Amino acid sequence: MRRVRRPLLALSAGVLAVLALCPAPSAAQTPAPQGWPTRTVRLVLTLGPGSGTDIGARLLADRLAKKWSQSVVIENKPGGDGIVAINAFVSAKDDHILLMTPTSAFIAHPWMHDNLPYKPEDLAPIARVSSTFVGITVPVASPANLLNDLVALVRSKPGELNWAGVTGANGFLFEAWLKTSQLDIKKIPYRNPVEAGRDLAENRVQVYQSAVAIAQPQIELGKIKLLAVLNTVRTPAYPNIPTVSEAGHPALTIDGLVGLFGPPTMPLALREAIAADVKSVMDADPVIKDRLTATAQLFLPGGPAEFGKSIDEQRGWVKAAADSLGIAMKQ
Repeated sequence: MRRVRRPLLALSAGVLAVLALCPAPSAAQTPAPQGWPTRTVRLVLTLGPGSGTDIGARLLADRLAKKWSQSVVIENKPGGDGIVAINAFVSAKDDHILLMTPTSAFIAHPWMHDNLPYKPEDLAPIARVSSTFVGITVPVASPANLLNDLVALVRSKPGELNWAGVTGANGFLFEAWLKTSQLDIKKIPYRNPVEAGRDLAENRVQVYQSAVAIAQPQIELGKIKLLAVLNTVRTPAYPNIPTVSEAGHPALTIDGLVGLFGPPTMPLALREAIAADVKSVMDADPVIKDRLTATAQLFLPGGPAEFGKSIDEQRGWVKAAADSLGIAMKQ
């Protein structure tokens, strides 16, 4: 099926979003501090242990610790739609405390939450690490084998079925899709996405939208079925599974980009140096790529400018969904 591309936003909106993410002009930048890091580096994660982000963070932490000759510690702070971890990172105001998160954890926040404790410019892109594949799964007992089968099933039982899913932009786009598709299905909130996967396997939840890495154990056990991935490309882990665009539902498309962020005071030179170190350790160790691929993640290192451009594009997708629903930016 021909992939449907999303319309581009107006140039002015794109430029404003890029400016919000990009550093000040180079003349205003200070050089990267010599000898960074000088102490333990902490990676604050918006997701818990076992998530794709957590798997990638731990692979990186071990290698970066050796390269930097400093400890690299993982701090999982799930909950609060990613705001718990983001607020902890922003409040620290410390260039040795970095945020590692999927971009989907925060790009929809301005349309979803009033009085956010942070501003978009508080998150300065450092390095894109990977793209987590997010999928739509159903119990093995479900009659749905394709995404269109699921649509027909939900329409045949309005209000009788329920679903669980990740929060942030993924959940925002999914709920927008349900509304515009006039699908009546109840949402069951979960703080721990692993629990939702277990309930899906027992058919207590009929639809689950999550990182494929979270659903993978139940998929491998033959207890749940993967119908489609939300990403722009298929996952090498399950090459026969179509993207949502290929399945006829391009409005669901979003890449699960994961990367590192620093405080806005972090010089561009330092962010570029960290990005170069991240790429260096990823390129040097084939185990990282193999492990990411095996857990339905795409090996995708990139620097601050490239990462910022990707985030701008995703904000455009979210804005288009918000506009279709008549939802204004809250702040």
